[in-house]
Amino acid sequence: MTDEHQVTDEGAAEGPSPAEIPDVLAELVARFPEAVYAPSAGQHTLTVSRDDYYPLAEAARDAGFEVCADVTCVDWFRRRPVRFELVVNLLSHRHRLRLRLLVPVPADDPVVPSLTGLWPGANFPEREVFDMFGIVFEGHPDLTRILMPDDWEGHPLRKDFAVGSVPVQFKASHKAT
Repeated sequence: MTDEHQVTDEGAAEGPSPAEIPDVLAELVARFPEAVYAPSAGQHTLTVSRDDYYPLAEAARDAGFEVCADVTCVDWFRRRPVRFELVVNLLSHRHRLRLRLLVPVPADDPVVPSLTGLWPGANFPEREVFDMFGIVFEGHPDLTRILMPDDWEGHPLRKDFAVGSVPVQFKASHKAT
């Protein structure tokens, strides 16, 4: 671990302070004053509202974040007031930076804009988040299930999804009494 990062009591490394934000990120924060910058485990994160999500992502792409490395989701069921948090990891080769966008998404209206128009590679990760969590990506070219069968009901990675069980009987085994 380098000298510029300190370890907190919880053991997680603190990232750069707001005064150490790279210029490209400082410009994004200035353009979107509602976005909240916070260092997290040595990475730069911006928490942004659903309304500012697509415009900020577009501005990030235009500022040199060429790659949308991942789109995923966290279910904060019964732990936070807003149940879901969309997590988008962006990468800039030009600036040698990673940026994590965090977008709170309420359970009663789980809809966000699709990033496939900005980064075509967001297609499959968005479909996975739709399939597993039920987040709808407006404007997605083919928002269909990708992991579960088409007739599957529900979203398996939601924390309130019943796991269930299937009874298994092996051949030539005796039944327990």
